[in-house]
Amino acid sequence: MSDLTRLWLIRHAPVDGPKGVMYGSDAPADVSNHAAFAALRARLPQGAPCIASSSRRTIETAEALGLAPRSEPRLREQCFGDWTGRRHDDIAREMGDAYAAFWRAAADNRPPGGESFVDQIARVRAALAELPAGDVVLVVHSGTIRAALAIALDLAPEPALRFVIDTLSLTRIDRIADSWRVVAVNC
Repeated sequence: MSDLTRLWLIRHAPVDGPKGVMYGSDAPADVSNHAAFAALRARLPQGAPCIASSSRRTIETAEALGLAPRSEPRLREQCFGDWTGRRHDDIAREMGDAYAAFWRAAADNRPPGGESFVDQIARVRAALAELPAGDVVLVVHSGTIRAALAIALDLAPEPALRFVIDTLSLTRIDRIADSWRVVAVNC
């Protein structure tokens, strides 16, 4: 079936850094869990092209899986602008109720200097539209996978944010001509 694209979406390895931070694209991956990498590697199709976001942690994760990723900036995590590199707790303390209000409508709101989840979905949609038929491994972020699920399931952005996407998990989505099939989420 030449119009079938099987997407193997992998969330990057845990960030090798402090917890509770909105990480930037330069945050490194902790690739020390060799057993998890081996188990994930065994599930992937052999010889499939690999595309990773332009973030360091996705590139490092792909390389630890033995893949040779091509970088695609449109598959990066949502940009949190001025909040990038900062702790959630610190921002919440500074902004108070305004920070809580942001997260109550997180799909549409933009952090200062950043983008909304709706914006992220638009750029992920454009990147997915250009993928070739066949198997394609994408090493990306939780937000990118949620965006792909929103596209595949034709979900409004807000409910798509409810998906839990663990580090080093696998989500499978197939594009069949102009429709989608969700095979597995967060395995």
